Amino acid sequence: MKYRKFGRLDWEPSALGFGAMRLPIVGDDSSNIDEPLAIEMIRYAIDHGVNYVDSAYGYHGGNSERIVGKALKDGYREKVKLATKMPTWLTKSYDDFDRYLNEQLEKLQTDRIDFYLLHGLNKQRWPVLEPLDVTGWAETAIADGRIGHIGFSFHDDLETFKKIVDYYDWTFCQIQYNYMDTEYQAGTEGLRYAAAKGLAFVIMEPIAGGRLAVPPPLDIQSIWEEADVKRTPAEWALQWVWNQPEVSVVLSGMTAMQHVVENVESAGRSGVGTLTEKELELVARVQEKYGELGFIGCTECRYCQPCPEGVVIPEIFSLVNEFYASDRDDAVKARYAEEIPEDARASKCVRCGACEELCPQNLPIRNLLKNATRTFEGRR
Repeated sequence: MKYRKFGRLDWEPSALGFGAMRLPIVGDDSSNIDEPLAIEMIRYAIDHGVNYVDSAYGYHGGNSERIVGKALKDGYREKVKLATKMPTWLTKSYDDFDRYLNEQLEKLQTDRIDFYLLHGLNKQRWPVLEPLDVTGWAETAIADGRIGHIGFSFHDDLETFKKIVDYYDWTFCQIQYNYMDTEYQAGTEGLRYAAAKGLAFVIMEPIAGGRLAVPPPLDIQSIWEEADVKRTPAEWALQWVWNQPEVSVVLSGMTAMQHVVENVESAGRSGVGTLTEKELELVARVQEKYGELGFIGCTECRYCQPCPEGVVIPEIFSLVNEFYASDRDDAVKARYAEEIPEDARASKCVRCGACEELCPQNLPIRNLLKNATRTFEGRR
């Protein structure tokens, strides 16, 4: 395992962090975590050098923190720094800060959260938290030992990001970043802006919710084939993020033991400046080609689910991406007809906008579903 700098702190995180947002589940219920397998995966990662584990109040219907707490028993808690996130969308008063933190400490079976984040800050949530003196409360929680350091995760535009960065002397922040998102949300400019102020960077969605790990279309695969060093699509994405000097730790939401093994091995090959100029040029060409093919940046976080009308938005967007990646293969259209029930298809969208209010990527979901209706159902 390779280790990196963490902002101003005298501590080095593993290049790879374990993100507990996409733990293995039993059946189709995301809250029904496969507990034995999830614990085995987390402990394997720690045994192989991972020292940063990240969860959140809302992951897996509230059960992610419980499983992480169990995985960190038997001496594993002492081997890692533990991060989790305040459910900012639920906090309405100053007293809520303590209530949720204490609940999380209980679920995680610990008396201290090393890195505590204000979850998913944006231009709607921050104006609610700021007047409640959330940073003042955080300083009190740090003083009494329940929190080690305070930071935030972010989903919004660059201007909002800079405003929040400048508001307080944060230790770290967490942003979505991959080679398709260099100018999206905080992007590269935000990364460098906050790093210059001494913030450590935790990266989420380095492979865009798995979108950059799937077998690519021939046009893109032919670009990768030009490389002297052969890598899987997922490793190209991860190595590109690790190549950035501002990055402290890269989170991966792993759903199978194979993912853990592969990502641990990949992290061992990582480093700033590892990619050559030729390889960086290849990544830039892949980025451009994906843009031409109609890449939808849905990370399948499922915050938009359940849709009031029953539309299975993430599954539809997955097929849209696959359709364009396969050069508009009619077989993908056939799969849409077979796999998406009639009462869950894109045409069932009534454009209420509930999904867009919840989407951390700020995707124009209603318009994207309208396009999917035209593509897969032949309707306007």
